[in-house]
Formats: sequence, structure tokens, C-alpha cells
Amino acid sequence: MTLSNLDLAILAIYVLGLVGLAYYISREEKGHNKDTNDYFLAGNTLPWWAIGASLIAANISAEQIIGMSGSGYAIGMAIAAYEWMAAITLLLVGKFCLPIFLKRKIYTMPQFLQQRFDNRVRTTMALFWMAVYVFVNLTAVLWLGALAINTVTGVDMTTSMFILATLSVAYSLYGGLKAVAYTDIIQVVLLVGGGLFLSFMSLDMLGAGNGLWAGFDRLLTEVPEKFDMILTPDSPHYVSLPGLSVLLGGMWIMNLSYWGFNQYIIQRTLAAKDLAEAQKGIVFAAFLKVLMPVIVVLPGIAAVLLLPDLSKPDQAYPQLLSMMPSGIKGLIFAALVAAILSSLASMTNSVATIFTMDIYSQFNKDQSQQHYVKVGRIVSLVALVIAVFTAKPLLGEFDQAFQYIQEFTGFFTPGIVVLFLLGMFWSRTTATAALVAAISSAVLSWIFKVALPEMPFMDRVGLVFLSCLALAIVVTLFQRQGKHPHAVELSDISFETRPSFNLYAVLITLIVAAFYIAWW
Repeated sequence: MTLSNLDLAILAIYVLGLVGLAYYISREEKGHNKDTNDYFLAGNTLPWWAIGASLIAANISAEQIIGMSGSGYAIGMAIAAYEWMAAITLLLVGKFCLPIFLKRKIYTMPQFLQQRFDNRVRTTMALFWMAVYVFVNLTAVLWLGALAINTVTGVDMTTSMFILATLSVAYSLYGGLKAVAYTDIIQVVLLVGGGLFLSFMSLDMLGAGNGLWAGFDRLLTEVPEKFDMILTPDSPHYVSLPGLSVLLGGMWIMNLSYWGFNQYIIQRTLAAKDLAEAQKGIVFAAFLKVLMPVIVVLPGIAAVLLLPDLSKPDQAYPQLLSMMPSGIKGLIFAALVAAILSSLASMTNSVATIFTMDIYSQFNKDQSQQHYVKVGRIVSLVALVIAVFTAKPLLGEFDQAFQYIQEFTGFFTPGIVVLFLLGMFWSRTTATAALVAAISSAVLSWIFKVALPEMPFMDRVGLVFLSCLALAIVVTLFQRQGKHPHAVELSDISFETRPSFNLYAVLITLIVAAFYIAWW
């Protein structure tokens, strides 16, 4: 199946517009004379709407659209817990974490760890995050994006990955974070518009000409189990989403790690004009997260009836796309490409930021700002090349890539959350305790996975978190060092939020609660 001339024209207009806008922003903002603050943090000039849009554009990519649609096909609406609980997590991050990070004026998460602990913790976590971004996140986005291109156009997987990598470089390598963030506004408009259109068209096909609600009612009637938000132990997918543990256990740890301490996500908020602007951006992103299941999960559920004989769940979104009429197909395909490119650009920029600011600059301290920017650009390019050549060996055999990513990152996230939470809110936490938490997370996760293979990974995440927390506390108390000399002075930080933030936080929480009550 191929794209029509109209579809190709729409896609071409999008690509040329994206690259042209990015180039314009880059030329406007100092061009070759960018310093590290300009390139990695957009000169701390991002407004709330750019922050919120960029947060979602960085988050929603191939592994979300294709992967979560695949999980919607296999599991159902329960997978939307990742989106709706993320909305609540964003609000918590905005209220309790951002005031600390922005007060410290940091570029990266490892830099905060050095300020709070020492260089051992900074270097260890910098190396870890670089490896995860390149060999897990970048590879997943490239592979699933290539899968979509292959399904729709027939272009082979390797060529598709090279096309995506090249387009990502074309609009993001020169301009840095500001080019990424401002073009993300277009990406999100296209992503939301195209995604909603696919969902509505899918429901309309199910309704057989009787409208969207008829199609949605058919889903509720014929596959009601796909709308169970809390899975019971007898569900074949309980191991992926273990019932009440989703609301009360390990998913909080996964979300806190991703939205609060993940460089390629939090970097947008670090680039805000001020704290209030960052918090407004967080609220905007939280509202968009509430909407995301309509875009990334509902099509997968619709495909259960429209495409009942798929060989792999991850084929649901690409196959639905292939059923769309000419023109609409090009628009939705451009939206998918937009999401992929945005995430690729965000991840490579964050890899470059961490390598340049947390590793390279430690050994080359007397270089010019432009030199560090050049190093960052080279690192971005190298990271993409590595991801292209390792994507197939790492991800080619998985049916549900989204679940694979969660499983893998679940080995490390408990320790990350422990060292950040204790580092921010317990003044006695030592650097050794932080390292113990980080290392124990991987070790204990592996032990529990081998010893308790039937335990759902989300439960394992919660158990490992509590274990790492206990170990960090014990090590800190054993060292008897009192208040750490680099402890965060909470008395100097205001956690008060504006009335508008509080109002929107309550509204978002009530909306999420309503979904769970309706489909419990």
C-alpha cells in the first residue's frame, strides 16, 4: 500500500515547513554563536505554551502511538493508566520538584546530583542515562517509526530509520532546544489533530454510518472487557497491569522517574523564563495527557473489531492508517512522523547535553562555549547513528515494544526515585547512600525477577523501591554524618502555587477520577 500524490504533498509540506521554521528560529537566535545556555536550555526564554507542547511532543512518539495502540489492542483501556496517572504526576512534579531544580539553576539531572552529593553520583547516573536514551529510547522510537513507514509505504525498515534520523538532524542539530521546543508546537497541533481524526474515523467505520457514538457504543457492547481499568488476577494481562497496584504501587515510581527526573523530559521546564511559567506549562501538559488515551489507546481498541486477525498488536495503528482515505492518510501519517521526529530530537539533544555538560566538560574545562556546542552537535549525530544500527537487534523480536521499554527501565527507576527524593527532602542523605540505592535497584530487580518470575513487573518496581529506600536510610544512619553539607535548604524554597495552578490541579484530578469510576 502506498501514499497517493495528495498524501505525499501533505507530508512534503509538513517536512519543508518544519525544517524551514527550525532554520528560521536558529538563525534568529545567534546561529553559530550560541553558547551552552542558548543551545541546551533555549536561553531560559521558553513560555508556558512552548513548554507544555514540547513536553507532550517529546513524550508522545512511536513507542507511545504505535506501542500503546498495540497495548490497547491486546489489553484495552487499562493501559491508559500510564497517561492519566502521568497527568497527576506532572502536577506533583510542578509543585514539589521544579522549585528546587530552578532554584539550583541546573542544566542537567546529573548536575543536580553533583551539587547535592558528589561527582561519583553525577558520573554514574550520566553514563546510565546516556546508555538508556541511546539503546532503549532512541532505538524504540526509530524501530517503531520505521515499522509505521514500512507498513504504509513499503519502504524497508533500515531505509525508513535512516530517513527519520536524517529529518531529525535536519531540523534540530543546528538550533538546539529552542528550535526543538518551538517546532514542537506545530508537532503537537498535528499530532492531536491527526490522532483525533484517526480515532473518529475508526469509530465512524464501526458505527457503519450511524455516527461516532454508535461506533463507541458498539465497542462497549462487543468488547466490554477492553474498558476494564482495573484488571483482575484472572486476566491474561494482569502481569502487565496488576490491578490496584497500578493505582497504589509501582506506577507512581515509574511516572515520578520519567516526568520528574528524566533529562529529555524535564529539560523543557529547566529552560523556562521562571518558575510560574514552568508550572503553567506543566498544567498545559497535564491537560493534554488526559486527552492522550483518545489518540493512542482508543484506535487500538477499535482495531480489535476492525482488524481482528493482526499477527502482532503493534500493527494496529499502521494498519488502521492504511485504511484511511487519501489526504486524511497523509495528514495522519504526517502527525505520526511529527511525533517521531520530535522525540528523536528531544532525546538526542538530551544525550548531547548530558555528555557535554556532565562528562566532557569535566575533563576539558577551559574550552569556549561554542566548542561545547559543537561537541554537543557531534554527540547528537553519533547517538542517532548508533541507534539506527542497534534498533533491529534489540527490538526486532518484540510484539509490544511499549511494554518492553517499561520492563527494562523498571530495573533502574526505583533507585533513581529514591536518590532524588531523599536528596531533595532528607538533608542527611549521603552520597554513598545514593550510590547504594542506584546500584541496588538493578541488582535487586534482577534477583526478584529470577526468584519471583510470576511477580508483575510493576509490583517488583514497588518492592525494589521500598528496599532501596530502606538501604539508603540504613547506610545514611550508619555513616552518622549529620546534615549533609550540600543538602537542599528547603527553608529557602517556596512550594506555594498560584490559585490558577491549584484550580486546574483539582479539575484534572476530578476528570481522571471520573474515568476510573466509570470504567472500574
